[in-house]
Amino acid sequence: MGRNREAALGEMRTQPPALVILDVGLPDSSGFEVFKRLRAIHADVPVIFLTARSDEIDRVVGLELGADDYVAKPFSPRELVARVRSILRRAARPAATVAAETVAPVSVDEGRRQIRFYGRPLELSRYKYGLLRTLASRPGHVFSRDTLLERVWDDATESLDRTVDAHVKTLRAKMKLIAPQLEPIRTHRGSGYALAEDLPAEPGAPSLT
Repeated sequence: MGRNREAALGEMRTQPPALVILDVGLPDSSGFEVFKRLRAIHADVPVIFLTARSDEIDRVVGLELGADDYVAKPFSPRELVARVRSILRRAARPAATVAAETVAPVSVDEGRRQIRFYGRPLELSRYKYGLLRTLASRPGHVFSRDTLLERVWDDATESLDRTVDAHVKTLRAKMKLIAPQLEPIRTHRGSGYALAEDLPAEPGAPSLT
């Protein structure tokens, strides 16, 4: 199994896969550790976790790491195929028809599917990109968790409120690396999340409030 895992990771360096289905409970390793190594090779390859565990924490950990989806065992093969197709359809959607928009200091380039924070590109999985893109579309506006689930996730009815929380936590960590003293994503207790509309023009400056 170890040699198969290493061979697969080696092949991915030269032949990026369209999508990876990764079992959390590998015989001689953690699926989470393999995922981290995969992300170091390709930051944008969609990943679906398979897990036999019923604990919510396992799903939250996977989503915090940046996985695109998870399927709990036992599952229907048709369900897995449907989720794979849904993710691949999204990845294949042409985005170049949408003009790039800039929301300083957050800039969203739809054509390249890229978001920059103070000019520096953020490495984002598909859901994190969709989440930050939605928040950046209306700075200061509070989006509820339900609204974010409906706009960003393929099947909002199958997702959890903590799914949004986990992705926001990771987004904040990435943005803190660029501007440690700022709080770009604000929590509104009982309501949801908003992208701050009072961010300074420069990352080293204090916020405008």
